[in-house]
Amino acid sequence: MRASLEDTTGTGVAIPTHGVGPDVLSKLEAPKLHIIDATCPIVKRAQLAAAELAQADFTIIIFGEEEHSEVKGLLGWAQGKGMAALSVKQIITATQGNVIASKAKQSLLSSRFGVISQTTQSKASFTDFTSQLISTLMSKTTEIRIINTLCHAIQARLETATKLARKSQLIIVIGGHNSANTKRLAEACSSIVETHLVETAEEIAQSWLDGKHRIGITAGASTPDEAIQEVIAKLNSLA
Repeated sequence: MRASLEDTTGTGVAIPTHGVGPDVLSKLEAPKLHIIDATCPIVKRAQLAAAELAQADFTIIIFGEEEHSEVKGLLGWAQGKGMAALSVKQIITATQGNVIASKAKQSLLSSRFGVISQTTQSKASFTDFTSQLISTLMSKTTEIRIINTLCHAIQARLETATKLARKSQLIIVIGGHNSANTKRLAEACSSIVETHLVETAEEIAQSWLDGKHRIGITAGASTPDEAIQEVIAKLNSLA
């Protein structure tokens, strides 16, 4: 997606899989551009959850990376009542600062909280986060509503990758270095076995393979088949 709407030329624009906030959407609709909405259906479900929680006047806590494009969009759908964090400590620290920017931070002592997640976070991390959050907020709230907005396909991919890691001496994860779900795969596998994240076959080093006979390969959700085949060919050439 272009850095600025002012940079947009032509008559059409595509919304990426991570989606956008309602403010961006309204700006795209204003000049009557032909919009190709490629937002992932799971992300759309998370956006709807954020909008409904905001409409019901919940303070919305999003488990995710604040600077990730999907989370930025979710914050937009939260209508100023949302905040993003990867830890409960991060939330507490943010709300104790001298400058409190959003309605969500101002209303940390709200009696009602809604919790959703960036769709590509892991089930284990989200479960741990919500457990800690409940313990922290229980004495301050009358209602905590947790909506599971995780992508089940991503969770299945993570579970399959960790099973593969337990059977392998080395795991190669193929995908973008900035891809959230690809990084999550690498993190999960690296806790079990030596793991390397590569975007292209050229990044593979011969030294990784020394003494290894069982090499597992997994890939991010958006990794092109061509990239996977190139990695397989490279591994075969180094064997």
